[in-house]
Amino acid sequence: MAGKWRWNTAQFAERKWWQNYLKNKEVSEYLSWKKNYWNQLLQKCTPFFSINEKDTILDAGCGPAGMFMLFDKNNTTAFDPLIDTYENDLPHFNKSYYPSVTFINKGLEDISINEKFDKIFCMNAINHVHDIELSYDNLIHLAKAEAYIIVTIDAHNHSFFKKLFRLLPGDILHPHQYDLKEYEDFLTSRNCYLVQSIHLKHEFFFDHYMLIAKKK
Repeated sequence: MAGKWRWNTAQFAERKWWQNYLKNKEVSEYLSWKKNYWNQLLQKCTPFFSINEKDTILDAGCGPAGMFMLFDKNNTTAFDPLIDTYENDLPHFNKSYYPSVTFINKGLEDISINEKFDKIFCMNAINHVHDIELSYDNLIHLAKAEAYIIVTIDAHNHSFFKKLFRLLPGDILHPHQYDLKEYEDFLTSRNCYLVQSIHLKHEFFFDHYMLIAKKK
């Protein structure tokens, strides 16, 4: 579990990051670019699973422009602890743009939904949470049997910097610092098996991965 001060600082920084990142981006152009980005990422999943209109979709930690953008024909739920803030702060996000999506202003630690889902996406979000163990517990709890859980993460490449970043706020947006094996273990230790780890991007400190798991 991240310290509360570190998580609160990360949430504040996340809000400011989005404001700065989007301030000079034209709304329709950005949304079109982002939707295309998600489509390209989803295409990387097609060797492992497909999505049909009967699938129920969950976008956990969705942000203001998440995977929910793709699923206007599905029963889709998206939640984020800053979702109402994003609607107030950003012209790029308005719930009315997505009439088929149910939005919930909650984090992974305190989300409570009676429904279970066929496909769960948690994109660039799991290392932003306060309690990562509870967040993974809730993520898997919300999945139907044989559901797919898709998580994207920034995984440490060097154990020295992983330990250093845990001690110091070297990566203020992300309260949690783990390597790829540790992120895979969060899923495989929770009644899931790992279908594929897809390498998306290389950088010095972190590599970006998409983990595809299936609930047993």
